[in-house]
This record gives sequence, structure tokens and C-alpha cells, in this order.
Amino acid sequence: MTTFDDRVNAFEAKFAHDADMQFRAEARRNKLMGLWAAALMGRSGEAAEAYAQEVIRADFEEAGDEDVIRKLAADLEGHATADEIRARLAATLAEAKAQLLDES
Repeated sequence: MTTFDDRVNAFEAKFAHDADMQFRAEARRNKLMGLWAAALMGRSGEAAEAYAQEVIRADFEEAGDEDVIRKLAADLEGHATADEIRARLAATLAEAKAQLLDES
């Protein structure tokens, strides 16, 4: 192997690692958002966990965060606006990344 091939392999490995970490962080963020929303709706325990899983699944409907925002805004009507949800998504993503780094 040449040095160039080694660098290509290293960049590919880093890209794959970064993509995996971003996916895991977004899934963790969605779970945290689901638990937050469940608490606002008065759900706890298994009902809150089940709702968090619904939020995680909602993220697979389309690319981006709009599918999650739509679900949460519809479910939290009267409790939180779409803008509040967007702001909380950004803050919760940072929290999710920190949690993943602590677990590593």
C-alpha cells in the first residue's frame, strides 16, 4: 500500500465513523425529545418510552428534521410551537452528542 492509499482508507474510515456518530446522535436526540414531549403530555414510564420510540420512527419518513417537528408539533398542540420544538431540537442534539461521548 502506498501512503496515498493509507490516507484514502483513513479518510473513508473517518467519514463512516462520523456518519455513524451523527446517526446515533440524532436517534438519541429524538428519544430525548420524545421523553420530553411525553412528559408534557402527562405520560410516564412505559408509555413515555413507547412514545419516544414513535418519535424515533417518525424521523425515518423523510430526510431532515421536518418529519419529527411535524409529529411533535401535532402531538404537542397547545403545549409547544414548532419554533420552540426546533430550538429544543438544536439544544437536545448537543446534549445527545455529549452523552454519546461520555459513553465512549
